[in-house]
Amino acid sequence: MPTDDPVWSQLRKEAEETAAREKLLSSFLEEVILSQASLERAISFHLAQKLGCQNIPSITLFDLFWQIAQSQKNFQAAIRADLGAISDRDPASDGILAPFLFFKGYHSLTAYRFGHSIWKSNRRSLARYLQSLISEQWGVDIHPAARLGRGILIDHATSLVIGETAEVGNNVSILHDVTLGGTGKEKGDRHPKVGHGVLIGAGAKILGNVNIGTGAKIGAGSVVLIDVPSHCSAAGVPARIIGKCKVDQPALSMDHHLPDPTI
Repeated sequence: MPTDDPVWSQLRKEAEETAAREKLLSSFLEEVILSQASLERAISFHLAQKLGCQNIPSITLFDLFWQIAQSQKNFQAAIRADLGAISDRDPASDGILAPFLFFKGYHSLTAYRFGHSIWKSNRRSLARYLQSLISEQWGVDIHPAARLGRGILIDHATSLVIGETAEVGNNVSILHDVTLGGTGKEKGDRHPKVGHGVLIGAGAKILGNVNIGTGAKIGAGSVVLIDVPSHCSAAGVPARIIGKCKVDQPALSMDHHLPDPTI
């Protein structure tokens, strides 16, 4: 785990300030953050409390999550990059405390990361069980075999579906009700591959083993059944290519305006 951790220092500072202002939350903040020794331990505790159930109590989930969080550097880097993505791109966030405590996009994404590690260790029934808990808790269904990069913003997150063979690059922004799914008639490698810096609008459905190139933009409500070249915008039902993106990584600007159809 990072020994000099500015993210953890910022989270603790925000928690201390909030606890001083809002006494009703002081015990909660003490338990979840201020009594913990690291970001990894805090997120392991927080998500275990949310996902614990009769079959797998929260203390058992905490032990499982903490083992993963303290040993895997990729996980450690990803949870920090994801918090940074929310802080940078989501106007509803004025820091990292609220996303850490309350944003189900961050919670479901981080819980998926635990499940993905479990899946890779060949404990697949357990990973699927965790997937079902995540879906029940937050209304988000990400298959533990899917491969997601770092710095991902999942805004609102409700009704998000990401299939088993889907891949998502770094610094991608995805809004609610998005599906990265199959067509229903394919087997094997059957889900979308999304490049770095892509922005996917609310309600978009990207279906099949199609490629969404680096820096592309998918309009809200679109149904994408074709490859989308890098730095191009696609929209419509079914979607078609309607122009070039004005910025290199639309996910970072969060500008959902689409160009007039030119190509």
